[in-house]
Amino acid sequence: MFGGGGMNPRKMKQMMKQMGIDVEELDAERVVIETTDGDDLVFDGAQVTKMDAQGQETYQIVGSPDAVADAGAGGATAVEGDEADEPALDDAGDADDGGEDGIPEEDVKLVAQQAGVSKEAAREALEAANGEPARAISDLQ
Repeated sequence: MFGGGGMNPRKMKQMMKQMGIDVEELDAERVVIETTDGDDLVFDGAQVTKMDAQGQETYQIVGSPDAVADAGAGGATAVEGDEADEPALDDAGDADDGGEDGIPEEDVKLVAQQAGVSKEAAREALEAANGEPARAISDLQ
């Protein structure tokens, strides 16, 4: 973005700060990009940088993706551990496909965990984000 060819990294950081640009390295284990053509991109161990320029957030991913037929929501809950292998059960012992609002409980848990909020706040954010976990997390942060 800034062809800093040969520029001192400290000087570059100082100039970006003066322009109101904050850069932060994120400790990401896995990044999934869901595409409309069906081949999702999965980056394991990618380097992720978040840049905030005057309220506009931009994310840069550096790594080699694997094309996967459908990473889906199941991939996002893999951080849950053994629970991710089994469907959530409601009070009747049936698989929980979501509450009355149609939002899966696993999405609510994911948003609550990632954003550090209660399940109720996570569910409200998911409703406002039309059920999109990434957007709900972003809105909560």
